[in-house]
Amino acid sequence: MRLTDLISPDAVFATLKASTKKQLLQELSDRAAKLSGLPAREIFDALLHRERLGSTGIGEGIAIPHGKLGKVKSIFGIFARLERPVDFEALDGAPVDLVFLLIAPESSGADHLKALACAARMLRDPGLVATIRATRDHDALYSLIAQRSKPYAA
Repeated sequence: MRLTDLISPDAVFATLKASTKKQLLQELSDRAAKLSGLPAREIFDALLHRERLGSTGIGEGIAIPHGKLGKVKSIFGIFARLERPVDFEALDGAPVDLVFLLIAPESSGADHLKALACAARMLRDPGLVATIRATRDHDALYSLIAQRSKPYAA
């Protein structure tokens, strides 16, 4: 399986607007709700619960917020490039401008961890990250992710 199996072209946002971490998580929750049919509030609550354990801002302007919900049938994600970076309480203190959201079933176990690792691995490529940051076109952004998405074992 590839990350592109988890995100569809309509789950990629090239110029998302948010001014705070909370507003960003709410916006991502709203968009995830529209794509999945799940309640936005439940998604938001799951993300907040995870953030209370520690920031999912992994450094260098990247965050991978994630949560688990009982109503989710399979892992899905959203990728967003922010118009302006926001403070995400990241490990390195840098503001975040690239976000890969993952929502998984409560029973996903190792598959959830593999999906997180795959997203982190893709976003550790400095060349890809620089190209993503320079891309403002939705289709081009999805194409970049699709071309560079490495398979992971599910």
